[in-house]
Amino acid sequence: RLVAGMQSMVQLGGGGEGGQSQDDVMDETAASVQERLPKPYPLDICEIKFPTLYEESMNTVVKQECLRYNKLLWCMASSLKDFRKAIKGLIVMTGELEALGKSMFVNEQPEMWVKKGPLSLKPLSSWFLDIIARCEFFQMWYDLGKAPPVFWISGIFFPQAFFTGAMQNFARKYNEEIDLLSYRQTMRDDIVDAPKELTKAPDDGVYIYGIFMEGCRWDCRQHKLADSKPKELFTDLPPLWFCPIKNRVPDALDYRCPCYKVVSRKGTLLTTGHSTNFVLYIEMKTDVVVDKWIKAGVAAFLALKF
Repeated sequence: RLVAGMQSMVQLGGGGEGGQSQDDVMDETAASVQERLPKPYPLDICEIKFPTLYEESMNTVVKQECLRYNKLLWCMASSLKDFRKAIKGLIVMTGELEALGKSMFVNEQPEMWVKKGPLSLKPLSSWFLDIIARCEFFQMWYDLGKAPPVFWISGIFFPQAFFTGAMQNFARKYNEEIDLLSYRQTMRDDIVDAPKELTKAPDDGVYIYGIFMEGCRWDCRQHKLADSKPKELFTDLPPLWFCPIKNRVPDALDYRCPCYKVVSRKGTLLTTGHSTNFVLYIEMKTDVVVDKWIKAGVAAFLALKF
């Protein structure tokens, strides 16, 4: 926090002779974001393409996700438009717009966008690229007109709802009680490029990819957890197959790896009973006592800080 404050003061100090002014930098940044901002999803057409069906809960998931991203895109579009007018003196520069400009100048996520967007610790430049990638994933889903064979879990705003939807599909397909179901997680470490290689959805459950690990790595040859390589802080986890199983008995020797949205590992409990950060546990095979991985602080994440 101290370093960030010092960086902010230095950057807000202005440039030397021949350099751009703070207003010029903020206006250019706003124009760049405005130019590349994805278009909101047409929710009326989404309702037609993805009708609410008893046997397909993913239709509800994608509509809810599109609405969440639309709220962010609407907020970004309107605030950027107003900010560029305000910086030229055409409208009043409010406190919120001034804070937006300062955040863009120091490459931080603006507070008004943070309130509408997914949880992220990235700087503004990386955050915006991440938002573009997320919107491209849902644009692909929208264009496909049905659930894709494999899901980029990092791009989903509310992953807990996604996993619940996949569980509901299984329960309704086989007329099972959802309370008796839990996920068996299988590492697809034979897959290198999930979107290209996994072209067909599994009969039951879902394929996901896009998870990172800290504290250790997954050994694709030995099919188990292994120590991290030197100077390797984070590693990519192979794609996973989440398959619901009735009355499943977990393997007591597996390491229950906590999975979070971001690397801060902290969150608050929502009224729905879900955490703002913690997603679920991923059971991983290991040939050593799980205490080793617990002491190492091994955890999985959907997004990093860069």
